[in-house]
Amino acid sequence: MGAMAFLSEPVHVRAPATSANLGPGFDALGLALALHDEVTARVAPAGVVVEVRGEGAAELPTGEDHLVVRAMRAAFAALREQPTGLVLECRNRIPQARGLGSSSAAIVAGLLAARALVDGGPERLPDDEVLAMAAAIEGHPDNVAPCLLGGFTIAWNEGAGARAVRLAAHEGVRPIVFVPAERGYTASARAALPPDVPHRDASFNAGRAALLTHAITGDPALLLPATEDRLHQGYRAESMPGTASLVASLRSVGVAAVVSGAGPTVLALSEVPADFHPGTEWRAQTLGVDVHGALVKGSMVELA
Repeated sequence: MGAMAFLSEPVHVRAPATSANLGPGFDALGLALALHDEVTARVAPAGVVVEVRGEGAAELPTGEDHLVVRAMRAAFAALREQPTGLVLECRNRIPQARGLGSSSAAIVAGLLAARALVDGGPERLPDDEVLAMAAAIEGHPDNVAPCLLGGFTIAWNEGAGARAVRLAAHEGVRPIVFVPAERGYTASARAALPPDVPHRDASFNAGRAALLTHAITGDPALLLPATEDRLHQGYRAESMPGTASLVASLRSVGVAAVVSGAGPTVLALSEVPADFHPGTEWRAQTLGVDVHGALVKGSMVELA
């Protein structure tokens, strides 16, 4: 193989936060949110240096173990070449371990940054392969799909890996997130789920997930019934009592509220009454729907 062409200048990637499940769409439905992490990456003569600002700055790895670097290495391997060194600047705004897709944003940003740094990368590693790689690294496609594609996504697995379709969310969908100081972790949240569920609950969720697709794309007035769930939120309530209580309180006043991903963040998809007060332990933030997905800026030149 001849010498690989890399960018001489850095590439910049912006990756959105995401919320998965959205109530009944367990491991399948996701929504991209207008809150972004940014990564600047360039090829260096040797070594790996990662500078992290913002969320996770004092605790995330700053070398090969950083998730963005690990994703970049996977993409470079797929492209059959590794640069001798990397320098990264990560500006993190997505809260870590809160159910807002921070790991998916890191994975997607790393894959796209590596692809953009290689001559012909987008043609040699198209988006469908990036999605499959991202889902393989993350373990499931429900967050990486909206992060990559933007908007409202439906993701699933086939023999060749993850696939997804993107749909436009209705303008009446106005996400609000309620983020606690405490953290949650996907592995422990999944451990709370039973291996089997009653057929009636599976049937209930299938209907609600179908209804949610209609509600979120065409009729937000149906979001409250469309976000009902019997597959995962109830089983996780004991380990996240504050989250479960806030979801119940919001729903009692007509707000289509759900656990965001594995929690503990709560996502509201409809307007919250002005006089509703979640408590001082919650930080509320109104976010738009990110319609673009992860974006890359950069220009390709040949390195000697």
